[in-house]
Amino acid sequence: MASSRKTRGRGPDGQLANMSAFAARSGRSTQTEVVVIVSVAFVIIALAELLLRAMEVPHYVLPPPSAIGAAFLTDFPHILPHLGHTLVELLGGFAIGASVGLILAAVITQFPFVEKIITPYILLLVTTPMLALVPLLILYFGFGYTPRIIAVALASGPMVMINSATGFRRVDSAKIDLARSYGATTLQIFWKIRAPMALPMILVGLMIGAIFGLLTAVGAEMVGGGFGLGNRLTTYSSMIQMPQFFAVIIILSVLGTLIYVIFFLIGKKWASWEA
Repeated sequence: MASSRKTRGRGPDGQLANMSAFAARSGRSTQTEVVVIVSVAFVIIALAELLLRAMEVPHYVLPPPSAIGAAFLTDFPHILPHLGHTLVELLGGFAIGASVGLILAAVITQFPFVEKIITPYILLLVTTPMLALVPLLILYFGFGYTPRIIAVALASGPMVMINSATGFRRVDSAKIDLARSYGATTLQIFWKIRAPMALPMILVGLMIGAIFGLLTAVGAEMVGGGFGLGNRLTTYSSMIQMPQFFAVIIILSVLGTLIYVIFFLIGKKWASWEA
């Protein structure tokens, strides 16, 4: 009886099941919780405003929230085109990296020999900062979208591949044996069993890959080029326009939060069954 309690909630391989954040249960946020969260945010902003003004901190060191908000409203029309450039780089590079990552994950889980060949190169990509390759990419492809999209693809692809491969392997072998006993082919097993069971981990990999891609895109824009949110950060910091600098930081924070929310909602709709 005690042993059954200990093993309850564990997968067939003995590991804890439902490790994905998308598979975990999350209760609906009540109106009280929303009010508390918003109230805490207002309190933090108000305290920061009062403290910075009371201590007379210069705006070029740390601007108060009111100055950041004013800069956001006045400079947003100038920032908006750069936001579009960053989104183009992020979406283009992420689409390429995620597609290649998913294909490689499917291949290496079906052909172990291929995994032995590819794994060293994937580890090399994971451990190498992509920003270090941006100057080299710019040297070959110029100051355009191409080097940035390549950098985003190289940063996001391995994240998608690693998490997806983990998901493809986390399948009950008994289900696969049962499917084979009924004459299911390898392709049918993959699409009917492996892919649906791996969906939570695939979504986690896509979310992490998108966030890594956003960071890489901004970093590549800071390294070289005359457009993008990263370029705005470099420009505003060099001109000591700190309210505008922090306004761009807020935009990037919102983008990162949106990436998480989008994949969370997708996982809640399509992968919540695993909970």
